[in-house]
Amino acid sequence: MSRRTLQLPSWLPDPYITALLGTVVLAALLPASGAAADVAGGASTGAVALLFFLYGARLSTREALDGLKHWRLHLTVLASTFLLFPLLGLAAKGLEPLVLTPQLYSGLLFLCLVPSTIQSSIAFTSIARGNVPAAICAGSFSSLAGIFMTPLLAALLLGGSAGGFSADSLLKIVLQLLVPFLAGQLLRRWVGGFLTRHKKALGYVDRGSILLVVYTAFSEGMVAGVWHQVTPVRLGALLLVEALLLAAMLALTWYGSKRLGFGREDRIAIQFAGSKKSLAAGLPMASVLFGAHASLAVLPLMLFHQMQLMVCAVLAKRRARDVPAGAVVAGEAREARPENAGARG
Repeated sequence: MSRRTLQLPSWLPDPYITALLGTVVLAALLPASGAAADVAGGASTGAVALLFFLYGARLSTREALDGLKHWRLHLTVLASTFLLFPLLGLAAKGLEPLVLTPQLYSGLLFLCLVPSTIQSSIAFTSIARGNVPAAICAGSFSSLAGIFMTPLLAALLLGGSAGGFSADSLLKIVLQLLVPFLAGQLLRRWVGGFLTRHKKALGYVDRGSILLVVYTAFSEGMVAGVWHQVTPVRLGALLLVEALLLAAMLALTWYGSKRLGFGREDRIAIQFAGSKKSLAAGLPMASVLFGAHASLAVLPLMLFHQMQLMVCAVLAKRRARDVPAGAVVAGEAREARPENAGARG
């Protein structure tokens, strides 16, 4: 009698999201304060630098250059990520302060400025039988562009909420984000093999670093008393707004790419890469850009990230069932599972 492995439905919360929520609860019950806050803040700064060093070391420059051949698709994804999303975020300004508090709106707008995911875009594109190589390159380009575009757009659109273009904020961005990323790119030749061999272990380093960033941000928020500004009604309103935002982007990327003349496989890659936002990139950036106000700034992103995983898991399976009989699917040999579409992307 063969054993059957128990598999949870793909729409259930990702285990890493559960860990993130547990970290938030821990920060609420035992926030770091005083000397402990200084230690946690220093460790969080180092964790952000380490994350972006690893991002730089993992990004294959050769693969990125090869992907330029499909430049129309990548420009479409970049336009969805850094143009359509911000425009929808700016349009939501009318919801403040009746529906969303100013702090929650700033977090919603910041969510619209974050780059796309890599892993989950690839995984869902593969499940839906789309153009997987294009999804790989599109996610990589978006992450690379986000190193520069997200802080720039945040400074322009969020103004004082994200520190503006002060010398101090620019120095933090350069030292904590750009320098480690460029160092990773320069050292990739020597450390790339090590990172590949220890990919699983370093995945825990990635996620542990992000948990530390979340704990520090939410501890600062608890000490400052910012959570008194969030009520269950406000959270419900935020979830509704984010559901509408996700639905709008899924529709715009799917039908818009059809109007632009893309085939089915490319449209799938565009939809999944152009409609999602990266928690792994957004959380460290928020800690640098928002400082003590990062806890409320990242709340919309955390909620949106889980929502996009649940919705896209269902949508990807539906797309897979809609494949025409006998169709040859690009990248079909590359396998991906829903559980691999978690918070690292």
